[in-house]
Amino acid sequence: MPTSGARGTARPAPTGPQPPETTSHPERIAIIGGGPGGLYAAALLKRLAPSREVTVWERNAPNDTFGFGVVLSDETLGGIEHADPVVYEALQQHFTRWDTIDIVHRGTHHTSTGHGFAALGRKRLLQILHERCRALGVELRFRTEAPHTDLLARTHDLVIAADGVNSTTREAYAHVFRPHTTTHRCRYIWLAADFPFDAFRFEIAETDHGVMQLHGYPYASDASTVIIEMREEVWRAAGFDEVGPQESVARCAKIFADALGGRQLRSNHSAWTTFRTVVNERWSHGNVVLLGDAAHTAHFSIGSGTKLAVEDALALAACLEEQPSLQSALRAYEEERRPVVASTQRAARASLEWFENLALYLDQPPRQFAFNLLTRSRRVTHDNLRLRDARFTESVERAIGCPPGTPPMFTPFRLRGLTLRNRVVVSPMDMYSATDGLPGDFHLVHLGARALGGAGLVMTEMVCVSEEGRITPGCTGLYTGKQAEAWKRITAFVHTRAPGTAIGVQLGHSGRKGSTRLMWEGMDEPLEDGNWPLVAASPIPYKPCGQTPRQLSRAQLTDIREQFTSAAWRAARAGFDLLELHCAHGYLLSGFLSPLTNLRTDAYGGSLEKRLRFPLEVFDAVRRVWPEEKPMTVRISATDWAEGGNTAEDAVAIARAFAAHGADAIDVSTGQVVAEERPEFGRSYQTPFADRIRHEVGLPVIAVGAISSWDDVNSLILAGRTDLCALARPHLYDPHWTLHAAAEQGYDGPGVVWPAPYRAGSRRPQTGRTDAPKPRLSLGS
Repeated sequence: MPTSGARGTARPAPTGPQPPETTSHPERIAIIGGGPGGLYAAALLKRLAPSREVTVWERNAPNDTFGFGVVLSDETLGGIEHADPVVYEALQQHFTRWDTIDIVHRGTHHTSTGHGFAALGRKRLLQILHERCRALGVELRFRTEAPHTDLLARTHDLVIAADGVNSTTREAYAHVFRPHTTTHRCRYIWLAADFPFDAFRFEIAETDHGVMQLHGYPYASDASTVIIEMREEVWRAAGFDEVGPQESVARCAKIFADALGGRQLRSNHSAWTTFRTVVNERWSHGNVVLLGDAAHTAHFSIGSGTKLAVEDALALAACLEEQPSLQSALRAYEEERRPVVASTQRAARASLEWFENLALYLDQPPRQFAFNLLTRSRRVTHDNLRLRDARFTESVERAIGCPPGTPPMFTPFRLRGLTLRNRVVVSPMDMYSATDGLPGDFHLVHLGARALGGAGLVMTEMVCVSEEGRITPGCTGLYTGKQAEAWKRITAFVHTRAPGTAIGVQLGHSGRKGSTRLMWEGMDEPLEDGNWPLVAASPIPYKPCGQTPRQLSRAQLTDIREQFTSAAWRAARAGFDLLELHCAHGYLLSGFLSPLTNLRTDAYGGSLEKRLRFPLEVFDAVRRVWPEEKPMTVRISATDWAEGGNTAEDAVAIARAFAAHGADAIDVSTGQVVAEERPEFGRSYQTPFADRIRHEVGLPVIAVGAISSWDDVNSLILAGRTDLCALARPHLYDPHWTLHAAAEQGYDGPGVVWPAPYRAGSRRPQTGRTDAPKPRLSLGS
């Protein structure tokens, strides 16, 4: 959301703010920037201590503002009501409220209800905050550049930098705050229409130049915010880079004439811009603290800019009251807000990337497209939406073929000749509990328990194709007949005692990540003794302390290919239903795929096509001996999370190559290729990579990575972002995760079957009494 704010002169501070020695109740407070966050902080701090001297510097005039409407959540409003009822009551008088979302795409109009929004004009919001600040005695200095932060820090107890996304305070002390800014792929312009939409409206326009989208919502009885957004290349192809502001606005009105009812759009110094996500490693420096967009930004598609700034102000004021010193208060403020902001930024990034990649979803069935849009940030989920609007959610389920009363996760899925009764996969998890590669009683109990637990497919850990291809001495293998017989015992148990559950084997070779200790003894650390020689695409150790592998010769490549083939043949005889080739996580085949680990100059290195050569040769050899009716999948790392490594674009090309060679699905993981990776962790954080491969390649995918709830599984399946969901840690916590997911959703159908001895436990056990009468009166002493 565009922001305004006063800015000091951007020059390096010679000394910078000093560590605060005052208490957490500063008497002289300077606030740089008169946007909602800075003004609300001023009002709160003055209200809490009327004797304080609070001054706000704002370079613009009182009525100058950018943007039009502001959306605030009920949660934020609750905080405002508790902290300052006067501001809350003033806001209440001007709010426009609605609870519907309209999605218009290819002539189809879908409406979802029960969402709950409150908005008002940004100018009105600022007027309310100006009046409150003046009533409390805050000094507001408009049309005034703030003194340099270095001077303010010496003359005030606390300096609050609320000077927006272009904060010069942040830049002046960049060596301390260490900001990181990411510029995204879409251009957008912030406009208004002189009529109220009756819902939050998303409209998609497919033009000769590419896809464009409108985000619109009412903020007054006679006005709506309208944001027009499109990818940079679409913006240029449409000629927006060559016309002035008035022509841009007129063109936008023409493109979205249906949504606007033929009305015109208006501008307020509006210009096309590109959204930037701002993250700071630190939020305070001495007695200077960042607030709002100066500290962090979140994409407007989840309406969080003003919300986050106001919540920052609330938290900062509370911490200053609660903590014994200014230093501890600023530390507590950051500790409180940082996880909330990080979560919001993850959701905002998921939302903005969904719109960046909007073209991928245009051919989805209309109702599924609408559901996908509504759940794009992963904050609105299947279960959440079902509570808000059961009719809409059920209509989406019917549209994709869910039988009545069947959650999406319990619909069947077919891969070649194998039909899985539900969409849950027990992800491969290394147990490091074998002796000489032999799976034993532990593996029987581990895999058998999870098969009894109701998942559609249970995967083994990475099963190694040779003794030298093990990760640790505790890894299982399929390089001897004895090992195959041990695996046959496990597959027979699954097929006999958990009929309807499939069991798959994952074949791999450790490459440069082998000859290491058991995970709990030191993950990726070399053995203290008994090491075996390592081989890899190139002679690069995984860690500096690790062994340097030998670069494989052509003859050795042939030998390893034969090892995979022999292991696959044994896997077929052992009774596995599915075979997965492990080409991820930096193991041998993954090491060929990544440019960070494959520096070869022969036919197996260089371009991606050459780096793919050996993994594809192995795939083809295994496919020839693996039964025709049984599916083969491939696990890949869709990004190396490291500069110069494979990217999401490379992952699409890799998946497309395996698809051309007959892969039935791609199991999409990420990273673990190089030790210096920098993953972007978060809930279901790897799913967007699977989503992209599914839609660009047209091949089924298995999504993995921090998928932990059945609600997430239902959401991802129903939105069409994946075909199957693989869960690891949840199945370590609860071997019967799938059975319990069915029980918690009240589902009892063919998608999950309780083993006969367990049926008595198919209902959640009773707990202590919760229906005791609640007290009606509280008598004072």
